[in-house]
Amino acid sequence: MRGFQNQTVMITGASSGIGAALAREFAAQGADLVLLARRADRLTALAAELERHGRRALALTADVTVDGDLDKAVAQAREAFGRLDVVVANAGFGIVGPVERLTLDDYRRQFETNVFGVVRTVHATLAELKAARGRLVIVGSVAGYVATPGSSPYSMSKFAVRALAEALGHELASAGVAVTLVSPGYVDSEIRRVDNAGRFQTAAPEPVPAWLLVPTATAARQIVRAVARRRREVVITGHGKLAVFMQRHAPWLVARFVRTFGVKSRPEPARP
Repeated sequence: MRGFQNQTVMITGASSGIGAALAREFAAQGADLVLLARRADRLTALAAELERHGRRALALTADVTVDGDLDKAVAQAREAFGRLDVVVANAGFGIVGPVERLTLDDYRRQFETNVFGVVRTVHATLAELKAARGRLVIVGSVAGYVATPGSSPYSMSKFAVRALAEALGHELASAGVAVTLVSPGYVDSEIRRVDNAGRFQTAAPEPVPAWLLVPTATAARQIVRAVARRRREVVITGHGKLAVFMQRHAPWLVARFVRTFGVKSRPEPARP
């Protein structure tokens, strides 16, 4: 299946994890890619990989927390490809810890990337998406449904983008733009090895057991299939679907489980 043949897809946070896997999956389905992230070396390597497989790829260094970066990227994408059909707002990271140890700046920094970064992405690309009657993809999290102790900044940000996706789904329907919220559970990515300052800690171990992790390629296939069908939302991983279902239908049971078994967020990865 090549459901995105000759379409152009822009992905923020494309240098690793779900973003990079989505780039490969969209390319496999015929799309050309605009890859955005802060790590230029990884973006360049990914773009070269996609081009070796016959797709065009534009690697652009951009930071979703910087005003103007995304507008410049969209202008370059328009010049290179002429249009944008799909935009994936994927850039994000997680700040964790008990509230008494966190500062207001921690919460501001979390929202600057995970929430306002998505809003900047929407503002920069909306005209292109309307012109193409395209698709906007917002990457949230199961943490946008179930908040655990120690996850308040991250969960708050993901609750917020869930609300944003729901509102925009209604708002943009008349313009022919489909909005898909992606809510992943535990996917095999680097996010749990990024510290509260947003720095990747290469020596940090993966805190989630391997048997719970879904490969990024598997997650990407499920996401791209949902985007192709213009679905309103897709929850990734079986445990993620169970958590969302229980939170929707028996929140009291989820609360009892969290408190009885001492469920809490992962720790911040140690800094050297």
